[in-house]
Order: sequence, then structure tokens, then C-alpha cells
Amino acid sequence: MKRLAAVVTLLGLAAATAACSGGSTNKSGDAAGGGGGGLFTTIDVNRPGLEASAPANPYNPKGNSFPGYSSMKLGWVKNHLTDPNQALPGIAASWEIAPDNSAITLKLQPNAKWSDGKPVTAEDVKMSIGIAYTQGSTAFSVTPGAAGAAAEVTVVDPQTVKITQDMANPSPKFARGVLDTTVLPSHVWSSVLPADFWDKLKAARGEGADAEKAREEVTGLGEKVIAFAPEKDVSAGPFVLERVNPSEALLVKNKYFFNAANVAPSQVKFLNYTGNEQIWNYLIAGKLDHAGFTAAPTDVMNRIKQANGNEVIKGYSPVAVGMAFNQSKKPYDNVHVRRGLAYLIDREQVTQVASPEGGTAAATTSGIHQKAAQAWIPDTLPSLEPYKVDAAKAEEEFKKAGLTKKDGKWALADGSAWKVSMHAPAGFSDWLSAQENIKSQLVKAGVDAEVVTTADYPLYLEELNAGKYDVGFWLMALGPAPYDIFQRLYGASNGWANVAGKVQHSAPGKNGNWMGGPEEIEVGGEKINPGELTAKLNSSDEEAAKPIMAQLAQAANQDLPVIQLWDYVNTQFVNNSRFTGWPHDDSILRMGTGVLPSGVWIQQGLIKAKQ
Repeated sequence: MKRLAAVVTLLGLAAATAACSGGSTNKSGDAAGGGGGGLFTTIDVNRPGLEASAPANPYNPKGNSFPGYSSMKLGWVKNHLTDPNQALPGIAASWEIAPDNSAITLKLQPNAKWSDGKPVTAEDVKMSIGIAYTQGSTAFSVTPGAAGAAAEVTVVDPQTVKITQDMANPSPKFARGVLDTTVLPSHVWSSVLPADFWDKLKAARGEGADAEKAREEVTGLGEKVIAFAPEKDVSAGPFVLERVNPSEALLVKNKYFFNAANVAPSQVKFLNYTGNEQIWNYLIAGKLDHAGFTAAPTDVMNRIKQANGNEVIKGYSPVAVGMAFNQSKKPYDNVHVRRGLAYLIDREQVTQVASPEGGTAAATTSGIHQKAAQAWIPDTLPSLEPYKVDAAKAEEEFKKAGLTKKDGKWALADGSAWKVSMHAPAGFSDWLSAQENIKSQLVKAGVDAEVVTTADYPLYLEELNAGKYDVGFWLMALGPAPYDIFQRLYGASNGWANVAGKVQHSAPGKNGNWMGGPEEIEVGGEKINPGELTAKLNSSDEEAAKPIMAQLAQAANQDLPVIQLWDYVNTQFVNNSRFTGWPHDDSILRMGTGVLPSGVWIQQGLIKAKQ
């Protein structure tokens, strides 16, 4: 795709309209935080295009709030291979998770203050959790029976908060959902919640018409939260927003930040961009101290690497991309067709063309990122069919499906023409390059193929979900939690919905089921329901999850709802000319679902000004 960060959102890429220019450096950082290593320059890979009039609101889609820099979470979650709840401290200095995962007790940073000098308290955290409920976040959902939802939020003392899980439908990643909460100042934000909010929330957890009304009132507050515009940015992070224009956003050091003494830069500048080319130019010119991965042609990538001070660092990214089939459309309803295509596609070649720096060719289709699979299912991996390129095996599979070959071209069983039609959104350069390469490989093997470009990612998802495509690219293996990994293959998109802990299956074309796979498949001579197995992962601990994941990996490998093409790599660009200390420890680089804000590295004191 355009940027690795876009992998993680899974919701779309924002459009950008603002022009890009240099801009001046504001010297007020010294007054706002003292000394430091000067100006740190970066981009926000999650959001092209700066909106000068947008509020300093982390819930506003265009908001001028920068996670890790000005916006703070309770903790900064890592992507540990098997434990979804590992995190680095944020506003919470430490926490204790109950042995049965029924509660998490948070201890706040003892010296945490807002940028206006007021202390960060447990009441700030409770109010922030209330705001999270209006947005329907993972741990704070008012949907009846939602997995991993909080039951109670208790202020134990001014520095301690306890959050309990509703154990009617528990989730092993409950703590992760809590720690991922953005903390906001109650003395600025409290007006967005009504005085009786917690009473409404309690009522919303019940049953009947009154509870339904209360749930509507809670979620109805979401728009008010999104629209809220503080008069100024009040930050508990290492920096606070000073100004933003169409060219850049400038943040200055927050002298009240609890670890301010170890924050190296005195200022941070986010440069505006509207496309990959501008990011390439910034990197080639050595302007960026840090940037998340941006797909680039080989010649451009080489120029970036050769620029003075530039370095590429890599870590684990728990996501893969697959070539997904709409099995409600012929001939993709036939597993032998899907297997035949798998034997024709050289995944190494595809990855080298599409994502040589940002991906590793999938060893096989397992539904799991290869690195995570080695931790979850090491004994199962050797038994999985690797689908190495083999034209003879492809021909054998096609013949089993009843396909016919005439004049060197494969046709459907009835003799009619067959064309593999692949779709990808405009701007996703790696996906489009991959599909063009796959097209060439298939045509060479006698399978007609085409690549169709969709205007943008939101439209792509809309049309994909509507079942308009035969074949499209699909993000999968979204770790680290086992349920999240496999629900991309055996969740709502393939007909299974997990509602209040109960699994319901919809027919192809109904309720977002665009994959259209069968409700039951045979794995190793046994009939299984992969959607029900996936749902069990939502309440299984690590040891209980492993045999389920092994069975689901076998199912994905045999049934091929997708052909796993490459596993993403968390590739980031840094420059050593002005700052050093970049982490190379994979456990740190795993943080975040894709691109970790370097502000977290800065606030932890890892980044140092070059002497």
C-alpha cells in the first residue's frame, strides 16, 4: 500500500488537499521546555494533509492531535508474538492484571501533569474512559454481550484506577483494550459528558427498552466528542501543539511532562504531504529524522538509503496480505481452482516486485504471519502444503475442477472464457504492482487475467463488502491476539458474526459475507466449523488457543479462502545526523499495530541529541 501505517487502520486512507512547503522554525521551544536537542522533523503516516482549522482532538478524524507526542495513552501496547497485553508505560506507570484476567489496576505516573501545570489524576482517567464508551472502543463498549467489555470503573485513590471485565463474555485482550485508552484532561473535556453519564451507562448495561434508549444516548454523544474543539491543546505528553498551518504542525516541549528531563528535542515539526513522492523527496533530502515506511520503487529506495545519515530499521508487523476469493462466484467456489492458482503464483517474485523492503514472501498460507506462526504452531508448520510454484500440480488441480485447456488457454468447465479479475484501490502502489505481476505470471501460464483499479480505499471496501469483486486483496493475520488473527478469514467477511458470545452464520451475500465460503469444511478427514473455532479464540488463554490455531491454520492451508502472498515488515526510516539512539530491539519496534510513533521512543528517553 501507500504506507505501512495504512495497513493498520484497515478502514481507509484519508484524502489530502493541502499543499506542502517548508515553513520556519519557531524558537519558543526553549521557553516552553528548555534546551533539548533542537528541532525533530517527521511526518504523520496515518494522515496525509494537515488541516489547519481542525481541533486538538484525538477523536476527530482530522484532529491536530499527535499520539506519542501530544496525545497520551494509558500504555503503549506492543505486538508481542503471543501476549496481546504487553505494553510500555504511558500515563499509567504500572499495572496489575488479575490472574483470571477479570480486572486491571492502574497506577498513574506520580509526577504526571498537564501542560497547564495541573496534575493528571484518576478522575481524568475515569472521564477519558467515559469518552471512550461514546466511541465504542474495544474494552468500553455498550453493545450487549460484547467480548472483553468493562463492567466497572472505580477510582481507588487519586493515583489508582481499577477496571473490571464483564466475565459473562471475557476476552484475553481485555487489558490491551484498557491500556490503549487516550487520556484527556477533565478540566477541559468534562463538558462533553452529561452530569448523569455514569447513571446512563449503568442503565445501558441492562435489558429492555430503557436500556436500549440509554445505549442510544451514550453512543449518541460520540458526535459531540468528535466535534469538540478545545480552546488550546492541553497535553500530558512530551510536547504540546503550538501552531499548525497547511505546511506544517509545530509542537514545543512540555516542561511539565513527567520525564521532560530525558526528552531530547525542544520542538517537533510534522511536515505536510499529499502523496508518496513528497515523502520520498523529504527522505532523499535528509529532512526527516523519522518516518514510517512508504512504498517506493527500487531506484528511489536506493537514493533514500544513500542520503547522508539515513538508516532503515525493521521490526515485526503483525499483518499480512492475501489474494482473497469471492467463493460465491464461479469458478472460485471450487477449492481445486484456488489451489491451482496457488501453484502458479511465485510469491517470492510478487514480493520482490511489490514490497521488497516492507514485506517477506509468505512461506505458505496459514492465516498467520510466519513469525507469529513459529511461536503459535511450530509443530504444525512443517505439515502445511507450501504451494511452491509447480505448473504440473496447477494443471492437475484445474483438471480436478473440470477446467479445460484449449490452444494453451484455460477455460471454464462449460468451455466459456475465464478471466481472473483482480481489484485494488488507486494509490496502493504495492498492491497494484503485485497484481500486475500476478497477472503476468497467470497469462504466461495460460490463465487470462486483468487488474481493475478502484478510485479509493473506502470505495474499494464498500464494493468488496457488496460482493462486486471476484478477487481482491485482503489484509489478514492481524495479530497479536489469536481471535483477531483468524477473524479476518473466518469472521464477518466470511459469514460468521460473534454476537454476545454466540456465533451466527449468514449466507453468501448477506450481512457483509463477501467471501462466501462454506459453513463447514473438511480438515484432516474431520468436518469443522472454522467460524465457531475462531470465536472460541476470543475467550481462550494462550495454551488453550494453540491447538485451535493449529486446526485453523490447517483449514486455511487446505481450503485457501485466500492465497497468503507476503507478511509485512515494520520498516521505518530514521536519520542519524541530528539524533541517535534509535531502537533496534524488536520488542520495542513491535509496538503499535504498524508504525510506532517515534514520540513514544522520545518520551521513554531512548532518543538522544547528537553531540
